[in-house]
Amino acid sequence: MATQSKIISGTDFITVATQDYERAAGFYGETLGLEFSKQWGSMPAGEFETGNLTIAVMQSDAFGIEFRANNHPIEFHVDDFEGAKAELEARGVEFKGDTLDSGVCYQAFFSDPDGNALAIHHRYAS
Repeated sequence: MATQSKIISGTDFITVATQDYERAAGFYGETLGLEFSKQWGSMPAGEFETGNLTIAVMQSDAFGIEFRANNHPIEFHVDDFEGAKAELEARGVEFKGDTLDSGVCYQAFFSDPDGNALAIHHRYAS
């Protein structure tokens, strides 16, 4: 079997589609409290930092892409699950359904203003 050289060395960012960049930027920056790191020039797109992954919020139509919300959640790590959930609720986040306890972690699901699936996650066991 031949050994192939490594081509991919990491992930620079993931993109989240929006129909309204300003509204989405407010949600990711203010509601979720993510640090804004850079604007994509004069385009309606910008990057937000989570600590280990950059999320680029991108207004689809400005890039010639049809908008589609993502229905599989981006799972945001939180250290204090109940505290984070309560704070996000106070900021207007509406969680969907009950907290999921998988036996190793807690998850609570919600959406951004465009309907992209998001969740908070806390692993309490290995």
